[in-house]
Amino acid sequence: MSFARVRALVVVGLLAVVALTFVVVAVIRDTQSVAGQAAGCPDGAPLADLSLREYKDVKINVYNATDQVGLAASVADDFRNRKFQVKKTATEAKQVDEVAILRYGPKGVGSAHLLRAFFLDNATPVYDAARKDDTVDVVLGNGFQQLATTTEVNQSLGDLGSPDLPAGACPMPAKK
Repeated sequence: MSFARVRALVVVGLLAVVALTFVVVAVIRDTQSVAGQAAGCPDGAPLADLSLREYKDVKINVYNATDQVGLAASVADDFRNRKFQVKKTATEAKQVDEVAILRYGPKGVGSAHLLRAFFLDNATPVYDAARKDDTVDVVLGNGFQQLATTTEVNQSLGDLGSPDLPAGACPMPAKK
């Protein structure tokens, strides 16, 4: 074996040892082992579920806040066809001018984020920290025309990014 080949093997071996050392030190000194968990939350702070669910796991109530008769039932059927769990449809007493309003609690943060994509981020989110269920209320307003297509929903989800943590809430620990 030539001297150049031995020298190359020694250099590659040293680089591998140095790289392995850096990896071991980084893993041992990791200070983010509880990042994203509720370890540093104040007592009594609601734990927000930021996970995006599959359509079949999202529970919604659909309310019509327009003068258009049967809108809630029509949109509820569209959501059912997309495999959402529609719990209730009703008419709101007061009309709204927005496209839609999404009312949800800490357990519905991820679901509300997903639903925002169906309105191309034109829905107004209304967070209620005292709400205990994971159902999202979809209130359809006068600005509503139609739900987004599957392609538009996927593009909108990409544009929206990850769900934002509501003020005063802490992230729920990840399920393992």
